[in-house]
Amino acid sequence: MKIIAIYSSKGGVGKTATAVNLAYGCARSGRKTLLCDMDPQGAAGYYYRIRPKESFNRKQFLKGDLEPFIRGTDYENLDLLPTHFSFRHLDIALDERGGAGNELKRIFACIEDEYEVLILDCPPNMTLLSEKIIMAADLVVTPVIPTTLSILSFAQLIKLTDKLEVNRKKLVAFFSMVDRRKNMHSDTIAKFGKKKMFLASEIPYLADVEKMGLYRQPVAVSVPSSAAATAYAQLWLEVWRRGALL
Repeated sequence: MKIIAIYSSKGGVGKTATAVNLAYGCARSGRKTLLCDMDPQGAAGYYYRIRPKESFNRKQFLKGDLEPFIRGTDYENLDLLPTHFSFRHLDIALDERGGAGNELKRIFACIEDEYEVLILDCPPNMTLLSEKIIMAADLVVTPVIPTTLSILSFAQLIKLTDKLEVNRKKLVAFFSMVDRRKNMHSDTIAKFGKKKMFLASEIPYLADVEKMGLYRQPVAVSVPSSAAATAYAQLWLEVWRRGALL
């Protein structure tokens, strides 16, 4: 089972929209996919109209007994493990248990024979949980808005990756919420876009992506012929190809 983490320490960069749409793209390609919502805000579950069972919480997650709490979505090959508000202290609980990134792999070991791909929608912060996710994931995909602060956040992620002695090849980025009418966006993409860590795919700033909260569906379902649906489909193909090289 390949673990793909959608992560950014900066909020508001389109992280959950990326996780939701890539999970759908993965499932649509015929791969059995599990989307795990690790953000206590629960946006991924909201998009898929799924709530956690009342008995599910941080303690159940740490036990690694996940199967009873996995919920099916409306889409073939795609299941979802919802988050819980208690996940806000998940980094502390994981640190107390030790095991670094291997602790997350142990937790997910119970479902590794059931799914080909596990996609993690990660909380937007830089904590001990972030470190464990980076160490456990096979690929870390980071949305980057083409602005100074977003580039700075990505640079900090690279430093963290190096500190953890993790291979930089597992870290990839793409430009999100792109508005080519803005000089800063165009200039930033021209400066950083050719670096090996950046994928060629871009997600433009489009109303169809913002309206996901209204439709509560991946864009390929709500607006299948849209530019947004095409952009996410291209992004998924590039993410999968990059992951296959590791």
